[in-house]
Amino acid sequence: MDSSLKTVLWQQFGAAIDMLENALAFCPDELWDTDAHFWYTGYHTLFFLDYYLSDETPMEKDFLPPAPFTLSEFGTGMPERVYDKTELLTYLRFGREKLRDLLTRLTAEELLTKRFVSEYKDYSILEILIYNMRHVQHHAAQLNLLLRQGVKDAPDWVSRTKMDL
Repeated sequence: MDSSLKTVLWQQFGAAIDMLENALAFCPDELWDTDAHFWYTGYHTLFFLDYYLSDETPMEKDFLPPAPFTLSEFGTGMPERVYDKTELLTYLRFGREKLRDLLTRLTAEELLTKRFVSEYKDYSILEILIYNMRHVQHHAAQLNLLLRQGVKDAPDWVSRTKMDL
C-alpha cells in the first residue's frame, strides 16, 4: 500500500504539474504580460506549490522561496517585477523535485499522521497534497483557457506524469 499510494499521488500530482509546465512553455511572448496576467497566475501557482510542500516550515514567517522570488504572495500586491518564462519553468522544476522528495521521504502512515500546520491551515500531509494538487490543476486550467482565448490553441490533457518517482 505504501508505494502504491505514493505512486498514485506522484502520477496524478505530477500530471497537474506537467499541465502547468506545458501551459507556461506554450505561452507566446505576446500573451505573457498582458492585463490577463498569464505570468502572474503561473507565479502564484508555483509559489503556493512550493509553500504547501514545505512540511518542515509551513509557518509563513519561516517560509523562504528560492531567489529571485519574494514573499509577495503573502501580501496584497503584485510582485515587484514580471518573472520571465525561464524563471518560472525553473521554479516549476524546483517544485516538482520538492514533491518527489516529500513522497520518497515520508511513509504512507506519515502522510496521514504528520501535519501541515500554518497560521491558517491544519491538514494532514496527505490532505495538503490533495489541496495543493487541486490548486495547481485549477490554475493550469485557467492558463489553458487564456491560451485558447488568446491563440486559439492549448496543450493537451496529461493523464499521468511520465516521470518516475
